[in-house]
Amino acid sequence: MSRRAANLSIDSALMDEAKELNINISRAAELGIRRELAAAKAKLWAEENAEVVRSTNEYIARHGLPLRKYRSF
Repeated sequence: MSRRAANLSIDSALMDEAKELNINISRAAELGIRRELAAAKAKLWAEENAEVVRSTNEYIARHGLPLRKYRSF
């Protein structure tokens, strides 16, 4: 994985506290960005597939789960 330098503006009190606790700021920022990306992608997927989810739920409400008789629980 290649890395790229970035300039960030972060609350100074937050930075001071993180340094006191020996938190790797770069790694923490990277984790936060990964979480935000995952959330944004999940939201986009939900928006793009809302009609399919709605119609599937409607079908199940009317007809029940397909292959229900084969469920063991």
